[in-house]
Amino acid sequence: MSSVDVAIVGATGVVGETILRVLEERGVAVGQVGRFASRARDGVQATTLEALAPYPVVFFASTEDASAEYAPALVKRGAVVIDNSATFRMTEGVPLVIPEVNPDAVAREHRLFPVANCTAIILCTALAPVRDAAGLRAVRVATYQAASGAGRAGLDELLAGERALANGDPEPAATVFPRPLARNVVPQIGGFDASGYTGEERKVREETRKMLGLPELFVSATTVRVPVRTAHSEAVWFETERETSVEELAAACARAPGVVFHRDGIVTPREVEGTDLVHVARLHAEEDGATRHFMLWCVGDQLRKGAATNAVQILELLLERGFV
Repeated sequence: MSSVDVAIVGATGVVGETILRVLEERGVAVGQVGRFASRARDGVQATTLEALAPYPVVFFASTEDASAEYAPALVKRGAVVIDNSATFRMTEGVPLVIPEVNPDAVAREHRLFPVANCTAIILCTALAPVRDAAGLRAVRVATYQAASGAGRAGLDELLAGERALANGDPEPAATVFPRPLARNVVPQIGGFDASGYTGEERKVREETRKMLGLPELFVSATTVRVPVRTAHSEAVWFETERETSVEELAAACARAPGVVFHRDGIVTPREVEGTDLVHVARLHAEEDGATRHFMLWCVGDQLRKGAATNAVQILELLLERGFV
């Protein structure tokens, strides 16, 4: 397979750095790798349309403003854009892809590929085998989301708070999160709307529907930030379309791509940091004899499967199909 040159906008951020690492780890056939940021520094170029134009593939791991400014022009010039911002996720005609879940959403004519919300990626990877085995009628989820979801600033704020509390020093004021995160949980990610849902909760609902191909699916989320570094956890209650059993759903999860199924015991976020798979555990019926109402626990690394790895997997899918 011939190599392809790629650019990474936001190469100095945590997601950009992880994309670089994942490309190398997975041995993706890339040639020249251009590193871009808002301003030039050692080995990193300032982001301009002219500087990005020679690259046939451009990853965005920067701000929504950068994606909105440059991505449409790059696509118009024929480049493939894989964008980790929320800018184009719900744009009609633009696929929202998890390669293990909905690879058929990709067509040769597509050039713009948003990477979905990290929480929704982990949720949909866990629920896709349920959808395929017995259908889905409703999903309710409570999330426990890592500090890395707010980028390097979120990780830094958590660490500074932990250090201050451990040393008996005054805790720095929260600026990234609505409340201090160290030794705490914060039940708000994004602003509230008139109905009481946050921006993150709306993203989980709408993007889950799109990626699972179930536009009428009932999805209700409560998203919570917890003092964990990089892996998100989710407690999921779901109703299937037809009657099924824990045994049938367990078998579906056990054979699902991208999923590690734990028939017994638990799995925690710290155990899966730095990995690329979604772990599913604690699958059981909500009550004895239930045949449509079930619960599961899922965990995945937000920086990797929830962002960088999924972006790289999209490139791998395009290369495999000869679309790049």
